Amino acid sequence: MGGLWEGKAPLAERLRPRDLSEVVGQEHILGEHGPLRALIEGGLSVPLIFWGPPGTGKTTVGRIIAQRFGAKFIQKSAALASVSEVREVLEASRELWKRTGAKDLLFLDEIHRWNRAQQDVLLPFLEEGSIYFIGATTENPSFVLRSALLSRAQLFVFEPLSLEALRVLLRRALEDRRGYGGRVRLTPEAEDFLLRRADGDARRLLTALETAVEALGEGEIDLPRLRQALGRKALHYDRAGEEHYNLISALHKSVRNSDVDAALYWLVRMLEAGEDPRYIARRLIRMASEDIGLADPWALVQAVAAAQAVEYVGLPEAELALAQATVYLALAPKSNALYRAHEAARRDVLETENEPVPLHLRNPVTETMEKLGYGKGYQYAHDLPEGIAAMPGLPPNLQGREYFQPTDRGWEGKMRERLKEIRAKIRGEK
Repeated sequence: MGGLWEGKAPLAERLRPRDLSEVVGQEHILGEHGPLRALIEGGLSVPLIFWGPPGTGKTTVGRIIAQRFGAKFIQKSAALASVSEVREVLEASRELWKRTGAKDLLFLDEIHRWNRAQQDVLLPFLEEGSIYFIGATTENPSFVLRSALLSRAQLFVFEPLSLEALRVLLRRALEDRRGYGGRVRLTPEAEDFLLRRADGDARRLLTALETAVEALGEGEIDLPRLRQALGRKALHYDRAGEEHYNLISALHKSVRNSDVDAALYWLVRMLEAGEDPRYIARRLIRMASEDIGLADPWALVQAVAAAQAVEYVGLPEAELALAQATVYLALAPKSNALYRAHEAARRDVLETENEPVPLHLRNPVTETMEKLGYGKGYQYAHDLPEGIAAMPGLPPNLQGREYFQPTDRGWEGKMRERLKEIRAKIRGEK
């Protein structure tokens, strides 16, 4: 359907903060005593490097800085602009500075796309101070920027927006006249889903909201309709119509139920009908992990061996290899503990905030990273008596999650007590 606000700028652009008071998030650098705020209010005297994920306000803060100092905001992307283009900007700004004392502000986005030799073009202009400069990157500056550039610039780390900050932004989008001015409402469940889906990215949040409104129109939007508007992901495989799916379903469910005879029947029926043996082999591999898992780790080995046999010798020679794997899987002890663990972890990845990797789990491979706290508190398991550190591995919002819950069947029964001991030690329990 046509956009209800066709012809207007995208929602994220309409809601772009106009001054620091409208910026949400980044309190650690832009709060009342934040170092970047202090630098802006005290007079910008050094080049800046903004490092952080997309949608966290790097470009917005750059625009605000330019406005505050009365500088022309010139935005270039290192992914698109050549060195000669940027040099022209730098030289023009130098002439302006020499004539009037005024400076432009060059915002070089994706600066990590330039190699170290290309970054050299910036150095003379930054040293003489003829232009305000901000380089923005989503990559670790320690790895992608020249040390000469880093030593001349002040680095500021932009963090993913918290749920609270995103909620402020979402309410602004719904209520402010630059957004939807109260014409669109979200149920509490829909609002929470949208916030979690954003993963700390303001642009992603606003784009998702705009997509939903474009698809559903004004008024109240509940969770089912929001999921429908945003989550349409169709995975479709069509080889021989409905019967193809009916047969593979019968094979899979027979294996799951340990019905050896039925599993063999459906396997032979599919092969005789001309089904691609590689497809059957792939499905057997899936069954080995989904329905057996660690109750019998050898099930996956059997399934993969059958798939290799199909590739090596083809049909009809590989038919018995497929039959062997099918019988083994049907007879094996069954457990979907691995499947349930994977789905639970996947659900948390997709529907909760993806927090940054905890600092103690990051490698402090450069001095800059070490100063930022990388690796602080990490315990090397091999140096400990039992090889297990009392050290959380999940991000703070998922502490205590226990995805893998083994059954008492097959090998998983032997893993249960060991897993219980491991989890207790990680939690620091005696």
